[in-house]
Formats: sequence, structure tokens, C-alpha cells
Amino acid sequence: MTLTIRPLIATDEPAWRTLWTAYLTFYDATVAEEVYTTTFARLLGDDPQDFSCLIAVKDGTPIGLTHYMFHRHGWRVENVCYLQDLYVSDAARGTGAGRALIEAVYAAADAAGAPTVYWMTQNDNATARLLYDRIATKTDFIKYQR
Repeated sequence: MTLTIRPLIATDEPAWRTLWTAYLTFYDATVAEEVYTTTFARLLGDDPQDFSCLIAVKDGTPIGLTHYMFHRHGWRVENVCYLQDLYVSDAARGTGAGRALIEAVYAAADAAGAPTVYWMTQNDNATARLLYDRIATKTDFIKYQR
């Protein structure tokens, strides 16, 4: 069984949609069709302020995704990297796909000269946090939102 991490391509739309829908469902969220189409177009675009997407493919089948972006930071000269979405299908959990996706984002950040990659998750996302605690440092920051 071969696991590959690669950039999203146009023909991935049905698999990407399935994976992203499952991710949104995990967080009890939904988005309008316009958000699906706009997000997918942006993921394939070349605007550096838009998100990028990597897909985990195992034996030819997409099993996971991550959306990430680079942005300026008021305390640094370099851009930083925000990993917004990370999802691996239920059937593929425990295969190393989540770790491989995060490490691929780390590599993209290193290549772009971004010294920091950060993300958020819910407190009760215990399974994912087992991985996150091994490959990153939990901070003391609390998120506020309007």
C-alpha cells in the first residue's frame, strides 16, 4: 500500500468535495454550494494569499486533505503558515496519512521560508490531539471570535 501526498488537481474535485464535506460534518458545519465552488477554484488558483491544498492518496484513492495558507505576521518579517483544515477519512485513520499531510505542510513552509506553522482544533478532538502533541507544541492561546 502506497501513500502519496500531492497538490490538488482539477480532477480531484469529487474526492475533495467528499473529504471536505466529511471534515465539515465532523465539526457539525455546513457551507453553501457557492463556498464549495469558490473554495475549490481558489485552491487551484495562483493567488499567493489564497489557500493551497494537499491530498493524501493511498493506492490511487484520495483519503485525506489539508488546506493551508501563508500570511504576514506583525511580529515577523517572514510569512507564517496557517493550517486551517486537516482531514483523513475514517477508514484511513491510523495509517500515517494525517502525520504525512502535516509534515508536507511543514516542508512547504520550510521551502517558502515560513518559520512557523500553526493550527487550531477543538478541545475534545482527542484522537487528533494525540498526533498533534507528538509533532507540535500546544500553546496557551485561546481563540476569540466575533
